[in-house]
Order: sequence, then C-alpha cells, then structure tokens
Amino acid sequence: MRLTDLPRTTSFRLALMFLALFGACSALLFGFVYWRTVGYMRAEQEDWLYRETAYFASLPPQDRLLRLGEHARGDAGNHRPFGEFDANGRWLAGNLAALPPGARERRGPVDYRLDHVPYRGYATRLPDGHWFALALNVYDPHEFEELLVRAMLGAGLFTLIFGLAGAFAVGRSAVRRIDAMTRAIRRIVTGDLTGRLPVGSGGGDLDRLAREVNGMLDDLERLVHEVKGVCDGIAHDLRTPLTRLLGGLERAQRRAATADEFRTAIADAIEEIGALLKTFNALLRISEIEAGARRAGFAEVALAPVLADVVEFYQPLAEEKRIELALRRDEPAPAATLWGDASLLFDAVGNLVDNAIKFTPPGGRIEVRLDAAHRTLSVSDNGPGIPPQERKAVLNRFHRNEPSRSTPGNGLGLSLVAVIAQLHEMRFELGDAMPGCRATLTWPARG
Repeated sequence: MRLTDLPRTTSFRLALMFLALFGACSALLFGFVYWRTVGYMRAEQEDWLYRETAYFASLPPQDRLLRLGEHARGDAGNHRPFGEFDANGRWLAGNLAALPPGARERRGPVDYRLDHVPYRGYATRLPDGHWFALALNVYDPHEFEELLVRAMLGAGLFTLIFGLAGAFAVGRSAVRRIDAMTRAIRRIVTGDLTGRLPVGSGGGDLDRLAREVNGMLDDLERLVHEVKGVCDGIAHDLRTPLTRLLGGLERAQRRAATADEFRTAIADAIEEIGALLKTFNALLRISEIEAGARRAGFAEVALAPVLADVVEFYQPLAEEKRIELALRRDEPAPAATLWGDASLLFDAVGNLVDNAIKFTPPGGRIEVRLDAAHRTLSVSDNGPGIPPQERKAVLNRFHRNEPSRSTPGNGLGLSLVAVIAQLHEMRFELGDAMPGCRATLTWPARG
C-alpha cells in the first residue's frame, strides 16, 4: 500500500471532512465557553470596581482619608490598592501611588501593568474636584485565561492528531479492501471465473457492492458455462445429422442412377435440414426469451384457456399413441390469471406435454392440472420419470436423458420451458409422480 493512494480513497476524504466539521464545531464551542467565562470574570471585576468607588465617593473627605489609611495598612501586598489624588493628579492618600494610565480620559476600567503585574484600574472625579482611583490585581484571572486557551489549543491539537490517525487507519483499511478486490478482479479477467470479490462481515457499502458483483459473476459464470455447453451440444448433436446429410448426398452422387433415387436422396436431405433448422430456431427462441425482448408484450393472461388449447392441440398425438390426455381444474377459470405472454406460456406447457407423450408408454395417462389456490400448473405422466440426479441436468441445452438418443428431439424442450418460466418469474420444478414425472410451474403472488 502506498501513502499516495490514501488521499484518493473515499473513506479517507470522508474522515477528513468529518474531522474538519468536528473541529469547526469544537472551535465554536470552545470560543463560546472562553467568551462566557472571561466575560463573567471581567463583569465581576468591573462590578467590584464600581461598587467600591461608589462607597468611597459617598464618604465625607475626612472619613475617606481615614478609611484609605486603614485600607493601605491592611493591603500590604497591593492586591487592591486605593488612592486619592488632587485635581492635577498628585497623590494625597492611600497605597496607590499614581493614577492608572488613561483612567482620567476614559470613563470605564482600564488594563495596565504595575511592576510587571497586570492590574485593572478605575478612576472617578469626586465632588470636591479630587480624583479617587482604585485597582485590582488580575494576575490570577489572566493566568486562568491563558490556561484555558492552552487547554483549548491542546485539545484541538490532540483531536487533530487522533483524527488524522483515524483517517489514516480508515483509509488504509479501505485501500487494503480495494487492493484485495482489484486482485480478485484481475484473476477473474484473466480467466478464473470461479473467483469472487472478498466480502467482510461488517455489512458496509463495499460489502454490499461486493455481494452484488459476486451475484453478477455467478450469473456470468453460469452463462459462460451455458454457452460452452451450447457449443459442445451443437458440436455433438449436430455432427450426427450433418454426417448423415453429407453421407446421403455422397451416396446419391456415386450410386443414384434414376430420377426416383435422386428424389429420395433429396427428400432425405430436406428432412435432415428441416430438423437442423428446428434446432437452430429453438436456440434463437431461447436467446430471444433470455434477452427479455418478449416482456414488452406482457398482458393479463387467463391460464385455463391456454391449458385447454394445449390439451386440444396435442390430443390427436396422444390418441395416436393410445395415451389418455386430461385437463383438470381445481379452481374456476377466472381465478387463475398471470401477467405474461400467452404464446410463450402455450409453448412452455406444450413442451411439457410433448415430452410426456414421447416418454409415456401406450395406454398411459397424462394429466394437465391447474390449481389457482396454490398458484401452480403441472403436467404429470406415468412414464419412466426422471432420476433425481438428472433433474437439474435435463434443463441444460442439448442434454438428453437417453444415452441411445433414439427418441426424436433435440434436447432443448425443457431448456425452453426453464427460460420461459424465468421470464415470467415462475418456479420450475421436476418431481416424482410415483410413477412417472411431474413438472410444476408456480407463479408468484401478485402484490
């Protein structure tokens, strides 16, 4: 970690901002305390000066001189010197040797120094034309003021040092977190899609951001694996029909001698190409649905008519295999509605019914059930079912739960159902119908 990185971190800047704000508030508080404290002490000093002046001014001249002599004897340290002076300022009595400088020109108390000691003095003209002056030793109050200022400056310096130390610690912690995230991002960028941003236990802003980014990386890893799976599936599943197509055309080129043989080869090639086009169309449809392009056409859809159309559409195919295909509704039709795309919902349920027809033996039964009370629709059969360990894998594209791959299909039906369910925020589950398979779609409650 470089110290030059600290000023660029948001945590360090926020810490400095709060330090400056706290310092300004503290300075205002200390200034107010100083102003009120010093103001109170000086007000008390002035009150004493005015009170003593009024008392001595009210005394007769002889009594005043007598009291000044008594005060001089009792104030040997000149803590509160008093004195009387004639009209020209010459000393007459008391232990104050001279008028405070500027006291005659100023109507209020004056601050001055006597033998390097701070005093606060006051002078007033008496009715007989003399001047009466007194002073107060303010050494202790001055010391208290200086002590208060030093304490405030010390507290401010202490706050500044510890505030900067706290900002440094917070900034260093943020830089370490960012460095750890940067290293994780570099690993991910270089190809390690399993890497994730470190998430602390504090639940702060960086932790929230890291959790969101990790969720995005989970989706990215899933999509990359799906893309890889699609590429592998295309390479594996399309190689066989393309090989058959190429072999048939080569045989026709070498062996066909009549028009009928050429027509047969062309018909076989057209059938293979048609199957390939169906596969690519299914892939394009899945990509279109995953992109969310169909969400703009969503509307209120009644599910009962959609299921009825699916059953009616696949009824001839089921009858051809001597399979009973039935529709069961646990709630009145108007109660089951969903915000979505009726065509996509038809495709999803249709793929489930088509899969059930493929794998249900003759004489079997397929039930399409709508349960509005529990917000579910399901397709169940009494065929061989799907093993529990395969139920997640069959949702991947091109995955076939049949090693021989003798049943027609391209392994994209359940993948299409899964992306349609995700687009409609439905939960898609494969379970056991005992015997057979039950595919269930559950739609969320409307807020």
